[in-house]
Amino acid sequence: MLTPSSNTVLEPVCAEMAAALPETSVHFSRFTVKRIALDDTALGQFDTGPMVEAAKLLADAKVDVIAWNGTSASWLGLDSDKALVAQIERETGVPASTCVLAMMAALKALGAKTYALVTPYSDDVQEKIVNNLKGHGLKCAAEVHFGIEDNFSFGTVPQDRIATALEEVSAAKPDAVITLCTNLAGAPVTKGIEAKTGVPILDSVTLTMWGALARIGQPINGLAPWGPKLADLDYPSDELVSA
Repeated sequence: MLTPSSNTVLEPVCAEMAAALPETSVHFSRFTVKRIALDDTALGQFDTGPMVEAAKLLADAKVDVIAWNGTSASWLGLDSDKALVAQIERETGVPASTCVLAMMAALKALGAKTYALVTPYSDDVQEKIVNNLKGHGLKCAAEVHFGIEDNFSFGTVPQDRIATALEEVSAAKPDAVITLCTNLAGAPVTKGIEAKTGVPILDSVTLTMWGALARIGQPINGLAPWGPKLADLDYPSDELVSA
């Protein structure tokens, strides 16, 4: 897993997920990400150079797949993740995947046309995400964002606040709800909210694990405790090809 440096959520969650998956271990390599915004300094954190260097360190551990466990392509555009996957695979020889590409695959597998969005982001980042997804034919039925820029602080948002937001947007009856941010602790509350509302909840960390497992043909049903509806989905085969 390629991990934002200030992220405190995704590593323990991924490790707990992996503990229940046969013959699976998960490993992490960090690069600097401290603030999520649309200015040049913040956007520059996602230049591919440091990300690929972090990927090369993971390749030294002979991992089977390298996944970008972050959501930057939701505001930068899908092409940024496609280019990253291609560069990682070219320079490491290891299959690669990303959170946002997995998110798009899951929405496709659900046949989703509408979605609801819960993020910790600022107004302009949230607007950028909604506009980007609109360009892919997806309509935002409801959204909640917490107006935070500091990446570390995303991980301090209480789970009950996240759960309340997920219930609120689920009331719009979208085809899916997305918890978009791998430093937002949505994964632990997903199962309960799905059971209560009947709406599929796509959490970013769970999506990253789902996409990584699918990329190398490993079973994904072990993710059911974290996303029952996601674990029932087949990753669209035409989305599994290398970028």
